[in-house]
Amino acid sequence: MEKQGCRYRKLVLVPCPFQGHINPMLQLGTILHSRGFSITVAHAQFNSPQTSNHPDFVFLSLPDGTSSKPVMPLDFLAFMSNLNLNCRAPFQEFLSQMIEKQDQHDQLPCIIYDGFMSFAQAVACHLKLPNIILQTGSVASVLTYFAYPRLQEEGYTTPQGIRTQYLLH
Repeated sequence: MEKQGCRYRKLVLVPCPFQGHINPMLQLGTILHSRGFSITVAHAQFNSPQTSNHPDFVFLSLPDGTSSKPVMPLDFLAFMSNLNLNCRAPFQEFLSQMIEKQDQHDQLPCIIYDGFMSFAQAVACHLKLPNIILQTGSVASVLTYFAYPRLQEEGYTTPQGIRTQYLLH
């Protein structure tokens, strides 16, 4: 693919499957695509993005071992841990195949991943691919993640049976 005499540069975006994470990643993808980058979005099956809204992107659904129904899990930390564990192998296989198929003039893809999707960094480092983290939350939200286990232990978190649907689209 050519644009203004230069090869398209390849980016693989790996968003966390929650609305406040998917939307900024896709917005970044749109901006970068307008600058000549080819965009592949490797996403968990859980709460998949609307592919029809981005016809110029390639979407890769990673088997994540969860239900694809967008219901917020009660144990967020266990959910994210399982998601990272289950998505790692399919993501590594996809990138390995992408690297094998390229010709000698192609550039290696750069991985841009959400901070919650740590498997993407592990795979990128294993394959010696450039990678960048996209942190979509504020400093206050990062501090909340560190405090969450204590808040849960002391009973300050959402009671069972009540779901926080606002994180999903």
